[in-house]
Amino acid sequence: MKGATVLFSEMSPDADWEDDFNHWYDTHLIPVRLRVPGFVSVQRYCDTDRPNYLGLFEITTPEVLVSEEYERIKSQPNAQTAWMLANTLDYARYLGTEISDQQRDDAGDDSLDAPILYAVFFSVPDDRVDEFNKWYNEEHVPLLLKCPLWQRVRRFEIYDGEPQPWTHMALHYITDMAAFDSDERAAARDTDWYKKLSEEPWFRSSYLIFERIGERFKPKS
Repeated sequence: MKGATVLFSEMSPDADWEDDFNHWYDTHLIPVRLRVPGFVSVQRYCDTDRPNYLGLFEITTPEVLVSEEYERIKSQPNAQTAWMLANTLDYARYLGTEISDQQRDDAGDDSLDAPILYAVFFSVPDDRVDEFNKWYNEEHVPLLLKCPLWQRVRRFEIYDGEPQPWTHMALHYITDMAAFDSDERAAARDTDWYKKLSEEPWFRSSYLIFERIGERFKPKS
């Protein structure tokens, strides 16, 4: 159900053709890509504040995205796909390799299908990566996962993407929005280590909150 690589793809259609966009995404864009060997699954989401849609594609390895099959799809879109890609606003695309996957002891594989996805992005200088990863993995995530609503945190090193120069992405799988007001989250943001890092100018994250829409897409057997 998950891969070692993810394609994080955001698109914001115009309200006048939002329904057409969703129909195209579900019935054409996703099925075509799932026929490419190495695509494991796709889950769709929508931003909680605006009609900004996310497709989170789970892929086995980065090499899949430079394969002959995938390059053929990208270079030979049908007329509808070409129009959608040319007219969609606020397009963003990030490719990441998984460097960490931590979850609560009582969370199963279905934690990947949690109703809320909290995506957090950082641009970390090369000389601060080791400490950043150590803080995130050894302190920050364990404190967050003490909250029963915080099911899982996957972390990725971004190796390509636009429009922002992010280097790291964390995907938090959450069962209820109340998690953001939990005592556990407050505690995770009130440690000496967190406060020390927050004094550094690069430690300014960007985040998005999405709600899951529909069921997970998988390749047809």
